[in-house]
Amino acid sequence: MEKAEKAVNEGEHPEVRDGAATGPADAADGVWSGDWVAERLGVELAGDDGLTGLLGLALRRNPKRAHLLVSNVLGKHVPQSPSVVYGHGFELGRRVRELLGDEEARRAVVLGYAETATGLGHCVADGLGLAPYLHSTRRPVAGLEAAGGFEESHSHATSHLLLPEDPALLAGDGPLVLVDDEFSTGNTVLNTVRDLHGRYPRRRYVVVALVDMRSPADAGRLAEFAEEIGARVDLVTAASGTVRLPEGVLEKGQELVARYEAESAATGDPSSAGASWPLAQFPAPLEGVAETSFPGARGTARPAPTGPHPDDDRTAPHVTRVDLRWPVGLPDGGRHGFTPAQRARLEAALPAMAARIAEALPHHARRVHVLGFEELMYAPLRLARELERDTGLQVRYSTTTRSPVLAVDDPGYAIRTRLAFPAHDDPADGPGERYAYNVAGAGFDAVVAVVDSAADTPALHAPDGLLARLAAHTPRVLLAVLPSYAPERPSMLPEPLRGPDFSSYAPEEVGWLLQDLSEVTLEAPTEEREEAIQSGGAHYAESLPVEYQPSEQYQALFHAALDDSAARIARAVGVVTETVLAERSPRPVLVSLARAGTPVGILMRRWAQHRHGLDLPHYAVSIVRGRGIDANALRWLAEHHDPRDVVFVDGWTGKGAITRELAEALTEFEKSDGIGGFSPEIAVLADPGSCVRTYGTREDFLIPSACLNSTVSGLISRTVLRADLVGPHDFHGAKFYRELAATDVSVAFLDAVSARFPEVTDAACAQAKELLATDRSPTWEGWAAVERISEEYGIHDVNLVKPGVGETTRVLLRRVPWKVLARAGAGSDLDHVRLLAEQRGVPVEEVDRLPYTCVGLIHPQYTRGATGADGKAVTL
Repeated sequence: MEKAEKAVNEGEHPEVRDGAATGPADAADGVWSGDWVAERLGVELAGDDGLTGLLGLALRRNPKRAHLLVSNVLGKHVPQSPSVVYGHGFELGRRVRELLGDEEARRAVVLGYAETATGLGHCVADGLGLAPYLHSTRRPVAGLEAAGGFEESHSHATSHLLLPEDPALLAGDGPLVLVDDEFSTGNTVLNTVRDLHGRYPRRRYVVVALVDMRSPADAGRLAEFAEEIGARVDLVTAASGTVRLPEGVLEKGQELVARYEAESAATGDPSSAGASWPLAQFPAPLEGVAETSFPGARGTARPAPTGPHPDDDRTAPHVTRVDLRWPVGLPDGGRHGFTPAQRARLEAALPAMAARIAEALPHHARRVHVLGFEELMYAPLRLARELERDTGLQVRYSTTTRSPVLAVDDPGYAIRTRLAFPAHDDPADGPGERYAYNVAGAGFDAVVAVVDSAADTPALHAPDGLLARLAAHTPRVLLAVLPSYAPERPSMLPEPLRGPDFSSYAPEEVGWLLQDLSEVTLEAPTEEREEAIQSGGAHYAESLPVEYQPSEQYQALFHAALDDSAARIARAVGVVTETVLAERSPRPVLVSLARAGTPVGILMRRWAQHRHGLDLPHYAVSIVRGRGIDANALRWLAEHHDPRDVVFVDGWTGKGAITRELAEALTEFEKSDGIGGFSPEIAVLADPGSCVRTYGTREDFLIPSACLNSTVSGLISRTVLRADLVGPHDFHGAKFYRELAATDVSVAFLDAVSARFPEVTDAACAQAKELLATDRSPTWEGWAAVERISEEYGIHDVNLVKPGVGETTRVLLRRVPWKVLARAGAGSDLDHVRLLAEQRGVPVEEVDRLPYTCVGLIHPQYTRGATGADGKAVTL
């Protein structure tokens, strides 16, 4: 930013030099890229001497306007040097600053138009240097009120929204600088000013465009409008002229488009249809030349080379993901506002981000294309410019677009080739086709696709998606994903509960997305709860079991088990955490499934601090079998974090019921709220049921936190979901058992395990590395075993079969158990199970070839009358 401001102050332009900015991008010598349209439709471009260097012509696939003015310096449809693109916008911004003066420039706001001028507006704001920037958008944000909107009548997608994060951004009375790529009729600008002036009147407006192409009839409208609203309106452009259209041009243009597209479909020519492109063609660098010729066009296409490119992978598209390490909290663009201070942060981070792209490029690359994504123009442009300045590469820049344009392989036509692919950001107006122009056949050694995380969807990676289309035309495709910026919005949901007010954990260890029901009596005798649950009279989440208070003998077993297993647990914590960091997100947001997942989430957070110095956010949320995950907790997470960074954490898997519950609940949540990005993959400490891909171990061993209830889980109860206590805008509930503090071992458990981190670090990292290289696909063998056991023992309900040490312990502590199946020869891992079973009069039956260490069976026909005379043993 300092360089740019210095250039403004000294009257020097940092980018436009040696005449490079005045010519078309890689144009064929002596051929104007508007000749083809001019000859066939009689369209004329008249005006300044440099006008044809700035603009070419193409035909729209649009019933409202036949021709399209194609800018050679905008970086939208025509690949261009990023320094040239940036330089034109910066120069316009400098001129605006000179027009306004520094005092007025500091009070100004720059507003760019989606989608074509979002990057240009940013560059103008950079040249101005002192003003915040906002661009209109076609991507609504749930819960964010629009500060304005307007219609672009001639566009293929007419409605624009203004969604500033700061509602006061447009409310000042300083100058409003409106930036578009061309000023053709003036309708869009007039619509904008009319809408905003009625809300936020001001004395001065400045209209900025690369070219002023108004007709004589339109030229006076701006002055008339300014007089009408009582404001001054200035116009700043790089060039001016007009388009002369013969009578009937719209009908002739539509007929021409229809004829060429029909011929393309008949011949299978991909340069217009965007259909299957030949995978074998990697031509030598071409200056904007298509791979194949349209019938009847002055084609200059070259044949495909006879030998394959050395990096050509014909079995699958080669896509390399590049982690840019985008600055945390920095907006990816001006959709919700972009301030000079944020621009300074970006300037500081650009060299390192561009260096990461350079490191990922193939060593032989000489000609590289950076491809932005629709409204996301500025960040890719700045990355491309930095790459161009810091390397010896020939870098070109353009972006994908919604705009449907006919492609013709002719040097006198502006759009030589067209790649078509499905929209991949789940647009609010529904699915549709998107395009990348003049990229195919341009001889790029690599293409760097830059998208935001909202657009990093399965559609992007699909066989007919953008990445596959690009991979058919370049040896290497790189993908850089910027985190989609989520504006801070007032939330109706409360902040997370934290210790010591709620739980015995330190406040930084976990935030509970729950409501405190500590003052409500929710406990019921175990036998009453079991009868109500099995009879269908109540759901298990509507009440709580009476908290089990361990005997001295049982407490001694817990501490002995902790001493024996602390190192094994620490190693599993390290393995699962390293796997998450390597495979899911470098900065994950840990979200534990309360309550068994909470101690594991805290341990994973501690490992990330110990091993990587990371301070990861960690929350606990409620999920209820048959009712799903707390949707309000998901809404809170989506408001405060990128859902794609959220990693759900649990203690262990049994038969995988919660894994399935989470996947179904997230699907329903996306349908109801329109918020996607949450991954249903759970990270667990132990996965004996083979239900997940991300785990610390698949052994079924004793995790001491399963031995107790709240006294090893921060003194928090199991979660509660009851209609009279939890309203539609409330988090699920839970209780804080402060009165049990004397027997609380929650922090002692965590400290005992984390104290073993140093001794297991090397082994855990090595094991994680091995796991990452193996196939960890779930086999669901646990589910199959549960189904078999359910039938063999005449239970006929998989919900009454609880496999694994952890689940069996839960049965003995919370439910009415029938019997325990133990693997023959199981050792000390089952000492506490045997003791609990003895105390409750439950038989333990040893079984050969049991896939789990033990399985707890809940009585399948339970009523209180089914208990034995002593009130303990349960019989059929």
